[in-house]
Amino acid sequence: MLLAKSTWPEIESFLTRSRTVVVPIGSNEQHGPTGLLGTDWMCPEIIAHEAQKGRDDLLIAPTFNIGMAQHHLGFPGTISLRPSTFMAAIGDWCRSLAVHGFERIYFLNGHGGNVATMEAAFSELYAEASYRQTPRGFSLKLRNWWDLSGVNALANRQFPTGHGSHATPSEIAVTQWAHPEAIKTADYEPQIAPTGPIREAADFRARFPDGRMGSDPALATPEKGGELVALAAQGLMADVAAFSAETPPTPWSRA
Repeated sequence: MLLAKSTWPEIESFLTRSRTVVVPIGSNEQHGPTGLLGTDWMCPEIIAHEAQKGRDDLLIAPTFNIGMAQHHLGFPGTISLRPSTFMAAIGDWCRSLAVHGFERIYFLNGHGGNVATMEAAFSELYAEASYRQTPRGFSLKLRNWWDLSGVNALANRQFPTGHGSHATPSEIAVTQWAHPEAIKTADYEPQIAPTGPIREAADFRARFPDGRMGSDPALATPEKGGELVALAAQGLMADVAAFSAETPPTPWSRA
């Protein structure tokens, strides 16, 4: 069930049977010569939308598609938020959902650069809930799509060499599966990109001239992407079900 394609009465009805919502989140940033700029938000969206097909117990919110990508600003097309802006936006998304009665907000993430700031935003929201004495059970969860059950292991089998850490063949394969009309090709030199630290944009562009980090995206195929999406969708459903079923702990009290 897609929130954006539902009406408010349908969401009001959904809340009578579930208080959980999934938010795909990522970034719009360069992914080398052949990776789509939207790769990091497309991957979680593709997986989440696949998981909800034919189900009325899994609600997917609109995708949060701009994240923390300042180190990619040396490449045209990248759009980035400051940490303070990103935290404020996450806060308002969560507050908007919580005011309607959503108690469990699950973020399916596609960009590692978002993680630290998202966790800081969660800390701010939990502090706010504590001061306002929000009822027990209000929970936030962050899961990278590649950390869903079995996904990393599958990617390692598919790409034993040349996987790397940015513009990886696994994420490129996922977008190829969903958008075969947008598959790109290039001659890579070197075939497997170098690795190194991530700092500011000028340093990143100098270290990684074509945008890749340790990867060989030429290894990606739509077929491998389909395998990753199918496994990740199963993992997402199981992870969200477990998150939704969590029981708030019994309040501590003195004997």
